[in-house]
Amino acid sequence: MKREKVENNVRNIRRALDLTQEELAKRIGVHRQTIIAIEKQKYEPTIGVALALATVLNQPVEKIFFFTWAK
Repeated sequence: MKREKVENNVRNIRRALDLTQEELAKRIGVHRQTIIAIEKQKYEPTIGVALALATVLNQPVEKIFFFTWAK
């Protein structure tokens, strides 16, 4: 199997915590556009941003980001 791409659950987790994109962005030190791009699966964040998201969203990184696989 070959790794196709990294997907994420940022939007679902953020909404469950009742956070806006702007609030989340401020808490991790990025622009709101970065959160939008991550949630739309258009941008794979750096490890630093991924770890900051995990901390703020109170989830392990692997619950937020995951691979999809091609056969």
